[in-house]
Amino acid sequence: MGVQGKYYIVDSAVLPEIFLKVMEVKELLTTGEARTINEATARVGISRSAFYKYKDTVRPFNDMLSGRIVTLRLTLRDQPGALSNVLQGIASMGGNVLTINQSVPAGGVAEVSLDVETSALRFPMEELLGGIRNVSGVLDCQTPAGQ
Repeated sequence: MGVQGKYYIVDSAVLPEIFLKVMEVKELLTTGEARTINEATARVGISRSAFYKYKDTVRPFNDMLSGRIVTLRLTLRDQPGALSNVLQGIASMGGNVLTINQSVPAGGVAEVSLDVETSALRFPMEELLGGIRNVSGVLDCQTPAGQ
């Protein structure tokens, strides 16, 4: 998959079409022109799996420049209140959860992806991650490389 943790500014004219379509799906969802990922991916003409594969790897330059949106990948026990406790912890530290994507629990665990706006964090990012890792029911918490 190439060098992880490095970012490049690339003219959109030379990007593979899939990246442009993923951005188009994100825009449809952000503006409310599409209400669901199913609807947005169908309108753009890509599969949901392609969207999920690339959604965290391409974003507008302004988002990267500001550094205020961070994706968290969590593995949670399938127990009542686990996700709620994580969300409360993020909010109590000044984070604002923008999106939540959760898999159907299997084998007693669920994978969760959160996009968190961090400009109002009252603590360093490392403390936020440490706090989340200490929440009951959290088995793992990571950010993708480079965030």
